Amino acid sequence: MRIIGVVDLVDGQAVHARAGMRGSYAPVPQAGGAAIDGDATALARVYVEQLGVSELYVADLDAITKEAPAHAVIHALASLGAPLWLDAGVSSVQLAHDARAAGATFVIVGLETLASFDALDDICAAVGGSRVAFSLDVRDGKPITLAAALSPRQGVPYHAAQQMPVEDIARRAADAGIAALAVIDLVRVGMGGGPALETIERVRTAAPDLILVAGGGVRGPDDLARLADSGCDGALVATALQNGRLTARDVGAARALHRRVSR
Repeated sequence: MRIIGVVDLVDGQAVHARAGMRGSYAPVPQAGGAAIDGDATALARVYVEQLGVSELYVADLDAITKEAPAHAVIHALASLGAPLWLDAGVSSVQLAHDARAAGATFVIVGLETLASFDALDDICAAVGGSRVAFSLDVRDGKPITLAAALSPRQGVPYHAAQQMPVEDIARRAADAGIAALAVIDLVRVGMGGGPALETIERVRTAAPDLILVAGGGVRGPDDLARLADSGCDGALVATALQNGRLTARDVGAARALHRRVSR
């Protein structure tokens, strides 16, 4: 299993995300016993150099909410050499190219900020689906979308995705040509309540061939084993790495975990 260290950015600082309540996020004070004080690069170094995490997931929350992107910080994080999954509110081909130029290995296109599924098709065609991950953003299992644009080539209001089962959303994203899918339940992020296993199992059944990672709720090694049992290839983790519930030994042991749900 891939353990992917999460860095949430606000105003260029690493913040502790909790339950999607972005207005209350505070800078990360420490990780791995080291003082961080919101320094995103210092946090990433703890993940990579101290805890043995081999991939990073960066959520540029300013870019997601249509503020100026933190490209300088993202460049610094990419320079550490770990593959970078970047969610910077990408909703167009140009923004996808910008994310790649900033250092993204995987460009994340989030359900929360996407204007239409047709845009996802265009992004995959332009930058290559092997470089695109789709974030299936949910709140307590219910999809989170922009209540916005019509999908002109299909004639279906995109905001209808709020009523679509997560399985149908996963299939539609897979049809666009993405390489990976992340299921992120915002109400579980930073709350230590355990991952959304039922949602993950439903998505895995619908999209058996994609790389599947999950974010929100991981408390320790037992949750990683449960995620593997539910069909996950990886976990997005922040709090459990920062507070020591997942150690370098746990990260190493997790690499031996393999999803146990057959394709």
